Formats: sequence, C-alpha cells, structure tokens
Amino acid sequence: MSCEIGYLVILQDEETRKDYDYMLDHPEEYYSHYYHYYSRRLAPKVDVRVVILVSVCAISVFQFFSWWNSYDKAISYLATVPKYRIQAMEIAKQQGLLRKAKERGRNKKSKEELRDEEENIIKNIIKSKIDIKGGYQKPQIRDLLLFQIVLAPFHLCSYIVWYCWWIYNFNIKGKEYGEEERLYIIRKSMKMSQSQFDSLEDHQKETFLKRELWIKENYEVYKQEQEEELKKKLANDPRWKRYRRWMKNEGPGRLTFVDD
Repeated sequence: MSCEIGYLVILQDEETRKDYDYMLDHPEEYYSHYYHYYSRRLAPKVDVRVVILVSVCAISVFQFFSWWNSYDKAISYLATVPKYRIQAMEIAKQQGLLRKAKERGRNKKSKEELRDEEENIIKNIIKSKIDIKGGYQKPQIRDLLLFQIVLAPFHLCSYIVWYCWWIYNFNIKGKEYGEEERLYIIRKSMKMSQSQFDSLEDHQKETFLKRELWIKENYEVYKQEQEEELKKKLANDPRWKRYRRWMKNEGPGRLTFVDD
C-alpha cells in the first residue's frame, strides 16, 4: 500500500517521474539514481525572487548608513574649520541657543556634557546652513539601490523623452545651448558624474563657461593645458622626484640583499 502511495506521489511530479522511468530503464546506475533523488529532495525550496528582494533591501540599508556616516564625518570636520565654526557660533549667539543650553544645564550637567551640547548645536546649525554636495552630501532615499530599481522604468522613459527633446531642439532646429545644456556637455566631456560636478566650486564652473569648453576644440586645448600643468607640479614635487629616481636606479623588479 505504501509503495503504491509513493508511486502516485512520484507520478504527480513530472521531473521525478522522468527520473523514475529512467531508473527502471537503467537499473545498473543504482548510486546515480539515489544521488539525484536526494539532491532534489534536500535542495532548498526558496523562491529566487525572495532572495533577490532581501539582498537588495540589505544593500540599500547598508548604503544608507554608510552614506549617513560619511555625511556626519563631513559635518564634524566642518565644525572644526574656523571659518564655518565662527559663523555657526555667531548664529547660535544671535538665536540665544548657547545661552539657553547653559541655563538648562546649570547645576545639572557637567562641563563635558555642556561642551557636547554646544558642539551639537554648532553641528546642527552647519547642517541647516551648508548644502554639502558630492560624495559627502546628505543621503537621499531616492538614491538607494531599492528605489533606483523601482524607479528605473520612470528614469528610462524620462531619458528617452529628454533625448528626443535634445535631438529635436539642437540637432534638427539648431537652437543655441543654454547654460544648463553647456554645463551638461562640459560634464560629459570631463567624464564626471553629476555629484562630482556639483561638488565643484561655482567659480570653476564660471571659468568653464567663459572658456566655452562645451566646444570640443576649446575643451581639447583646456585638457592639454591641465595635463601640462600637472606635469609641472609633479616635476617640482620632491616625492615624485624621489619616486622617479628610485624607478630609474632600482625599479620595481630589482631586489638587493645586503649581508650583515
């Protein structure tokens, strides 16, 4: 009776039924049949989609805390820069935040606790007054991997619409580039991401526009100048000079052993 039930269960599974029929036709492959049977029975029954979703969520959580840690380090560093610290202290005094903190902590908090509270006030003012761009900017939910995947169809459609608009206006109608379009072409020529380009100072972007670097010929001249300037800096750098002497005399592939 149990054999009949087991056989019916086997017949309900197409893959297992094929293995069973193969076993009847090839009884000499005894151990191979057992291996395939138990490997299928003991294999984890986890949906691949669930594994992918959990992995993406875990990566997104790691991204958020990693970016937040970088942002917090940037704020802590700016709080030590005299220029920003003095401005933050002035704002705190004008708003009476430092005075209120001292009044609240009088006879209740130690000097270290009061100092930590004042430091937090300064950091909070810097956070509210300074817009950090680039790799140390404040983390945004929309930049996480999970939301990037969810919004990927929207971004793709937006890019197609934008690309068609670009072709129609500048390639077909021959319109002149605006400031935003010029900066976009310059950024692409420099092979910089949006966050890297945003982290540049405003005067640098103004220089790019004045020199009309969106024009390919002008950018090539600028690129050549930057390469020449870098070579001059390296030539005058004592560390680079030591490295070149070492490469000339010893080289990375030569080892010298000195007997004691």
